[in-house]
Amino acid sequence: MSIVLTPYWSPDEGIQKLKMEARAKAPAAPGLMPPVFSMKAQMDRTLLQLRSRTSPIEKYTFLAQVKQADVEAFYKLCLEFMPEITPIIYTPTVGDACLQYSKIYRNPEGLFISLKDKGRIGNILRNWPLANEARISVVTDGSRILGLGDLGVNGMPIAVGKLSLYVAGAGIRPSSTLPITLDLGTNNSSNLSDPLYLGLRQRRPSDTEYDAFMDEFITEMRRVYPKLLVQFEDFSTDHAFSYLERFRNSLPLFNDDIQGTGAVVLAGLLSAARLVPIPRHEHRILLFGAGSASVGVAKQLMSFFTIAGMSEEAARSHIWLVDSKGLVYVGREGVAEYKMYFARRHYTGPPMKDLTEIVKYVKPTVLLGLSTIAGAFTPEVISQMSQNTPRPIIFPLSNPVHLSECTFTEALTHSNGTAIFASGSPFGSEVIGGVRREPGQGNNMYIFPGLGLGAILCRAKNVTDSMVQASALGLAGSLSWDERALELVYPRIERIREISAHIAVKVIRAAQKAGVDNSTDLKRMDDTLLLEFVKGKMWNP
Repeated sequence: MSIVLTPYWSPDEGIQKLKMEARAKAPAAPGLMPPVFSMKAQMDRTLLQLRSRTSPIEKYTFLAQVKQADVEAFYKLCLEFMPEITPIIYTPTVGDACLQYSKIYRNPEGLFISLKDKGRIGNILRNWPLANEARISVVTDGSRILGLGDLGVNGMPIAVGKLSLYVAGAGIRPSSTLPITLDLGTNNSSNLSDPLYLGLRQRRPSDTEYDAFMDEFITEMRRVYPKLLVQFEDFSTDHAFSYLERFRNSLPLFNDDIQGTGAVVLAGLLSAARLVPIPRHEHRILLFGAGSASVGVAKQLMSFFTIAGMSEEAARSHIWLVDSKGLVYVGREGVAEYKMYFARRHYTGPPMKDLTEIVKYVKPTVLLGLSTIAGAFTPEVISQMSQNTPRPIIFPLSNPVHLSECTFTEALTHSNGTAIFASGSPFGSEVIGGVRREPGQGNNMYIFPGLGLGAILCRAKNVTDSMVQASALGLAGSLSWDERALELVYPRIERIREISAHIAVKVIRAAQKAGVDNSTDLKRMDDTLLLEFVKGKMWNP
């Protein structure tokens, strides 16, 4: 077969180089394939086999086998059947895959670096077979997987699943992805006593030892992978904040739990607010749950008010937090430092724990759930929300679906059909008053593929807050007229590639404005040309 070499300019080295264009697979030699075979029929056959599996975890393991056998067929399936495949390769099924990882494990799909590798982490990183091609890595320590707690090394499916969505959603080349699980032990007694557990059988170390390990890891990542974008995923709350701040200026890095979740919620809120007949400054936001994701969301939601002209202090006064001990306010015992920014400064009453009473007191127009407490949004809470505003915005965002604060049916039923709803996990549509209503799903998949693609293409030195905000604004602006007419909060997932390209352009422009971009040639392109450039860089199976 002919080999096609295409010249391109390498700005890093100041020289012209050649790259080999992708080629179709060589046909099998006669006799090695059935006499009548076509890829179209093979895709139909694969889909039939997938649908014959009865449980989500069986479908997950089947797709993992497909991916290993033929990565292009796997992603072709993902792109053609996105709404069906996404819940299998990511939430909600990936949670079950993590819980059962040590039992269903067959082949490694990523890189494992354990506490015992300290002092030689660089050597471990160099063992990745596609090290020269790596451009994006999802890194987890498995200490807070979804709402499932400390799963240790069993968190690897999270990193694998996220990177599959980067490929399917933004056209990142599969060979450019690097899933990494950091095994620093686990405090989960079930893992420690499981004879099949694949990780270290020891409890997690002190913060001092943890920090030293992470310092070496980031130093070696910079050295071995100088072109790599890093996404931190599912670190415990304290470490999520501290490591984001500690390392975000050392290399291109963001934390999806803190920043990605905040961006997707901001985008959903901007879309939902268009449907509520009250001015922006009259909205009041109550977040139930105050972990890293919740506080990250709260910080991102400041933009909901500040882009409308409000001061930062005024914006902060419109946001309330509720944690396991109730309303968060200054002077209350047990308020962690990372929550203090949003602690109420003028509340002088007794501790307030009951959510219904808090909703009566705050009178929020927006209620967000990031608590992983199933059923926390009771009929009384939802009904009270309806008394605060003609169109209550109710987003139960906890994953997986069995930990959602309420269902779509409950939100509509107890708000008399007025609720504007989005959840973290998928729910089916409902018919209310003869009208079919579709729920929104505030899936980070809408944000991180486009954010990552934009950061990679402009070769960003850092991922700034303005780039994350740009991704949210890009998502909010990507709704089609048909989707707006149906009062959708988020666009249809089938359009994910189009959405990711749109977000990537916004992210690149934000990086240029912040002065953190290295691909200066992109500055000379107008937005139309830049969008075409972005789409042209997307990998297709």
